[in-house]
Amino acid sequence: MTRRLIYNGFLHLTPNHHSHGYWRTPEGQVQYGYSKLEPYVHVVKTLERGRFDTLFIADVSGVYDFEHTIRAGSQFPSADPITILSALGLATEHLGLAVTSNIIQSHPFAFARQLSSLDHYTNGRVGWNIVTSYLTNGFQNFGYDSIVPHDDRYKWAQEYLDVTYKLWEHSWEDGAVLHDAATNRFFDRDRIHRIDHVGDHYRVAGPHIVEPSPQRTPVLFQAGNSTAGREFAVRNAEVTFLPSVTPEAAAHDIAILDDLLRHNGRDPSSLKKIVTLSTVIGSTEEEAKRKQAYLHDNTDFAAFQAFLSGSSGIDYFNVPPETKIGDLKRQYEASEHVRSGFRRLIDANPNLDLDSTWGDHLVKTALLPGRFAGTPEQIADEVQRWADAGVDGFNVVPITTLGWWDEWVDNVVPVLQARGLAQTEYAPGTLRQKLFGNGDRLSDDHHARKLTLDAPPARTQAAVA
Repeated sequence: MTRRLIYNGFLHLTPNHHSHGYWRTPEGQVQYGYSKLEPYVHVVKTLERGRFDTLFIADVSGVYDFEHTIRAGSQFPSADPITILSALGLATEHLGLAVTSNIIQSHPFAFARQLSSLDHYTNGRVGWNIVTSYLTNGFQNFGYDSIVPHDDRYKWAQEYLDVTYKLWEHSWEDGAVLHDAATNRFFDRDRIHRIDHVGDHYRVAGPHIVEPSPQRTPVLFQAGNSTAGREFAVRNAEVTFLPSVTPEAAAHDIAILDDLLRHNGRDPSSLKKIVTLSTVIGSTEEEAKRKQAYLHDNTDFAAFQAFLSGSSGIDYFNVPPETKIGDLKRQYEASEHVRSGFRRLIDANPNLDLDSTWGDHLVKTALLPGRFAGTPEQIADEVQRWADAGVDGFNVVPITTLGWWDEWVDNVVPVLQARGLAQTEYAPGTLRQKLFGNGDRLSDDHHARKLTLDAPPARTQAAVA
């Protein structure tokens, strides 16, 4: 394998992630175990058997709509993913555990404490998928009237991250942990500092109340392909998810990011670029195509459209089938939700004419799981196409969150390994060491390493009194 590819097992603690309605089939009823711990333990053991790099747990903090997605159990209900990480860490030895948490659902001091604790308890295998939240209901659940404007969310997220960076990277100096009985110092008090952050959204005194974990800062995952999203990625992310659904689109997106990284003083190799890989597996191509048709025939399209509406900010229920794709494109560009999501719909058909209609092209083809159907050998060919375009790896999205992974590990992984497209053994060390091979800490050119602690606020006479 000339360039090591990353594989994340994509999961959501919910009845149905993308396979809307498939739970009604005999094959899909495995999802009924979504609220139990044991099925997820089986998933992570299977992923580790297949030498996956991480379990990647998606999350939302609201509902997509109050009719179709609730009725269909589409990303509803959604359990808190942080609560499961300790158990999954105990069940595994090497697998990374990346958790999604958005900036509205937890104060940065509390969240930094949780992630440091989990990084300790997993021996340095924790990652964080940074999201700004794209659901209006999610903001309403935390006291807002509506969703915060797109670019303002990224500005808010930057302050959130800067608070966590100061806690993780700067509150404790190296060498602060002594455990020195001879001098009666468990810690070196002079090397532990307040952060005294005062910003537009947060005031945090510090110090961090968890000692530095094996990675200090968890491995940082992020997705976003708007201008603000890309700028956020090159400043913060170590792994970014591209919305590209063709290798050609991925090569274009990678070139843009690499230029931005160089401009911001970062080595392009310090940011891994990965894409979604969602497959239907068959022993023959005919079997794979038949299984794919069965999957799509059992899709709950009302729930699917509600999912698209909630994530894009476009009301697909009221989009006439004759609407031109170009008109929808202009509508999504003005949306305050996920601007890159609709780009994925367009890229799903690289020859798509913007004068073509929504009804003709997109409802039954875009964003559904199992976009590629083939034999393990054909799937490996597809992986090679993406690798040749420059991607660093894949978010492997299953047909069913539970019950599908054995099929991938037993049938596809051996072919990938034989072709040098997947690792056969784990490297030692933390998740960051495994992914990048150059240590447990963030690279020196990362924004977090360059921050400095704020001076403590001046004490007023009243405070002194």
